[in-house]
Amino acid sequence: MGSNANYAVVGLFVLLFTAGTLAFAYWLAGHGGQQEYDYYQVFMTESVAGLSTDASVKYRGVEVGTVSEMSLDPDNPEQVRLILKIRRGTPVKTDTRATLKFYGITGLAFIELQGTSKNAPRLRPEKGKMPTIPTTPSTFTRLDEALSELAGKSTRALDKIDRLLSDQNLEAVSTLLRDTRDMVHGIRRLAQGLNDKMKDLQRLIHKGIEMEEKVSSAFDDVTDASDKVAQLSEELRLTYVALGQRAGQLVDEGSDMARALYEELRQLLEELQAAVEQFRAAPADLIFTRQAIRPGPGERESR
Repeated sequence: MGSNANYAVVGLFVLLFTAGTLAFAYWLAGHGGQQEYDYYQVFMTESVAGLSTDASVKYRGVEVGTVSEMSLDPDNPEQVRLILKIRRGTPVKTDTRATLKFYGITGLAFIELQGTSKNAPRLRPEKGKMPTIPTTPSTFTRLDEALSELAGKSTRALDKIDRLLSDQNLEAVSTLLRDTRDMVHGIRRLAQGLNDKMKDLQRLIHKGIEMEEKVSSAFDDVTDASDKVAQLSEELRLTYVALGQRAGQLVDEGSDMARALYEELRQLLEELQAAVEQFRAAPADLIFTRQAIRPGPGERESR
């Protein structure tokens, strides 16, 4: 009886322990031990030597996931396709870029994620496709490209220098230097000639100033002469007016004398007409009859 009771206690303990273990495992699986992840793909055009599956994926230095898969892109063998397993809630946005980086000098690589704007929208899958994170060249790739470009430029520069320092170019440079020296001498002679011409020009300017002064003086004389001519014209006008008035007086006086002469001529004609009629009437009286002679104009009558 006691043995059966011990077995029952042991069996109950085992049953409770098993139930507790199952409950703990269920809680751990549902709440504490299972982490949800999002998957993104990355296409690298550079070598991914040193990178492997399960390599770290960091966001600004914080580990947020791992590299799940690595393979060549079937559509473009020059690219390497990486599948990143990133914890859900990591701020992977449309401006996030993936870069291949290395741990010091060990040669081990990891993926670094960086964004530029906190207001950028989240990167989400399109039409059921896995979202793609764009990439930027790694530091070593940029350095290699810069060194390659520098080496290429150096080679081209050395080639140009070699062509520049050829015998033909050196002879051309010597000829150019001689021509330049001759040109400098010519410029000096030209400058000397211009200096002489400037002296002549200064003398010409002085003469022009003197001529201007003479012209100004002549202009003043002409102005004075013009004033005198204007004054003479005014005097002539006044003289002409006076002559006109005098001529008018003379005309008036002549008109009066003409009227007086006309009157005397009329009287004389009347007397002649009377004498003619008297002669016609008695011609003998002209011979035998004496008449007193009438005084002429301006004469006194005789007694």
